[in-house]
This record gives sequence, C-alpha cells and structure tokens, in this order.
Amino acid sequence: MSAGCLWITGAGKGIGRAVAWEYAKHGWTVAVSARTQADLDALVQQAVAAKLPGRIIAFVADVTDQDTLKQTFKAIEQDFGPLSQVIFNAGTHIPNNVRHFSVDPFRAIMEINFLGVVNGLSAVVPTFVARRAGHIGVVSSVAGYSGLPLASAYGASKAALINMCEALQPELEAQSVTLSMINPGFVRTPLTDKNDFPMPFLIDADVAARHIYDGMAKGKFEIAFPLPFVLILKFLRMLPYGLYFRLIKKVTRV
Repeated sequence: MSAGCLWITGAGKGIGRAVAWEYAKHGWTVAVSARTQADLDALVQQAVAAKLPGRIIAFVADVTDQDTLKQTFKAIEQDFGPLSQVIFNAGTHIPNNVRHFSVDPFRAIMEINFLGVVNGLSAVVPTFVARRAGHIGVVSSVAGYSGLPLASAYGASKAALINMCEALQPELEAQSVTLSMINPGFVRTPLTDKNDFPMPFLIDADVAARHIYDGMAKGKFEIAFPLPFVLILKFLRMLPYGLYFRLIKKVTRV
C-alpha cells in the first residue's frame, strides 16, 4: 500500500494509537484526533523520538460534535492535501446490567460509538463521493454480531455500526468510494484493562493494528480478528435461540 494521508479518530489511546503508529511506520502522514490534547502530544513526541518514516500530527476533536469534525476534516486537507483514508475508531464502553438498569449508558454509548461515526461520515462522504475516491474504515466489534450478557448497550452500538456499513457499502462502491468494516475481538487497551472477566483470544493493540493496516491495504469490506474468535461468534449467531441462550449462559455464567 503506497503511503498517503490518513485521518484516524480516537487515536489518543488503545487501538487508534497503535494504528496511527503502524501507518507512520509505513511512511504515511497520519492526522490523529481525540478529545485529550495530552494523549495526542505524547503520541506525536514518541513518534518524533522514534524517527518513524512518516509523521503524526495532532488535532483535538470530539466525535460527538458534528461541526468540529467537519472543521477538522477541512483543516487536515488544507494542511496536507486530499486524504487517502479515514478510520473512524473513537469509541467507549460502559458496563451495564439489568440490576442497575438505566438509559444513561445507552445514550452515552450510542452518542459516541454510533453517532460519532455518523458525524464523521457526514464530514467526509460528500467530498469522497464528489471525488469518486477515498477509503473509509469504521471500527465496530465482534460484539455486534449477536447479543451478549452485560453488553446490551455496547453491543447495540456496534450492531448498529455493522448494519449501517452493510447498507452503505453498495451505495459507496457505486460512487467509487471504498468502505471497510473493522470488527476486532478483545484487544488489550485501557478500556479492556477494566474488565473483570475472562477475555478469550485477547491480543495486543499492535497486533490489532497490523490486522487493520493489512486489511485496509487489501480493500477488504470486513476486517475481523482474531479468526478463531470470529468464527466461533459467527457460528453462535446462526444457532436457534434456545441453543444459543443455553450456550451463552454457560460461557458467561449469567
């Protein structure tokens, strides 16, 4: 994949940070955005110290603010030229369960995980369609394949992203715009560090970043990993509900 210019949201920590580093290792100019200036500054300084072939430039932006994302997209292209790729990665997780049921985690997670991506799409899609060029990556999750206990809010946001990407892909392809849906399993990040349950097939963020970089380079629609976990979850979602719920209860011990 020839080097170009990438914008990635949610790049201050975790997967986004690792992906930014991976692209810069391959000579890309990487515009990173997140809400926290200090996280972005630390990433930029580390990239400079490491003398990466590419460079990383920081833009503070909150994905819940549609106008800010439009301004950020415009500023990046004014400074560095047309973007080759955009990866909408920003997301969060708030544990929730029926014993303490509340609308608040659903609203907060949908605002960031789902509408944050929609806000980003509203910034770039008109330009990419007008150019008949560009590659968009949307980070969802294997948690969006089917409902999992204790993840009703998080899983719903990721399922919404999967459904949206499936709907958008034919339309964008007709306009010569590539769309990739990125579905990671458990990745070691500050978010997953808070989990107090076993995480099967857990991988490091740099491993996830390589999967994403390679999948984007191939123009794949679905970039899902790690493969064993993906296959297990895709198999489970095909089962009759009676069997599915029995297995899920046994595995999650709900």
